[in-house]
Amino acid sequence: MQYPLIKIVDLAKKYDNDGVITKVLSNINLEIKKGEFVAIMGPSGSGKSTLMHILGFLDRLTSGKYYFNGKDSSDLNDDQLAEIRNEKVGFVFQSFNLLPKTSVYENVKLPLTYDEHERIKNYNYAVKAAIRAVGLYERMDNLSNQLSGGEKQRVAIARALVTEPEIIFADEPTGNLDSKSGNQIMEILQALNESGKTIILVTHEKYTADHAGRIIRILDGTIAGDFVVEQRLFAKNSNDLIK
Repeated sequence: MQYPLIKIVDLAKKYDNDGVITKVLSNINLEIKKGEFVAIMGPSGSGKSTLMHILGFLDRLTSGKYYFNGKDSSDLNDDQLAEIRNEKVGFVFQSFNLLPKTSVYENVKLPLTYDEHERIKNYNYAVKAAIRAVGLYERMDNLSNQLSGGEKQRVAIARALVTEPEIIFADEPTGNLDSKSGNQIMEILQALNESGKTIILVTHEKYTADHAGRIIRILDGTIAGDFVVEQRLFAKNSNDLIK
């Protein structure tokens, strides 16, 4: 039986701050299949980033069920969640989160230091392959503070790729970039999706969301729409970036 990669049933999330209850998400039901490119779209404060954090095992749901690859992950302990994050999931954030004054190579290698099960047998090959995939092989020895914003985001994508994850989460990956650099990032994400990776993109920009194959609209903590993108945008030359 082929399970969806992600299945969410009646998910709710609320925060308790000294007795003050803040409801962030409620009645979330969705499925995401392997190989999809999904954009979670909504205005600031809608709950879209919280949903991504739960899907990416960075946060816990308050109630409901989360099935990942057909297995209930709702009650996993912190060590089990960390193992899934390290082996199954890659993250790309708006702020890049690179180590300053550290080379591209060392930044991309960082997640492999947590590879306790030694899934990746040849670290050097894996790091260079990930850097090559985002078109920065010639800048491998440059320090992160010598890169442009677009190049930093490409390093962040390479770092997400190096552990060979099943799914890549990208939270506003073009938010700090100019239009040209943003288009290059969408080229890479689309190329990765074409190569078989599942991509979940969080954005408040419709133009960015229209590069995905499917959009889930979040409004006031609930799903307000879930539809296939009929006039999907394709960034140029995406196939040239993934060798």
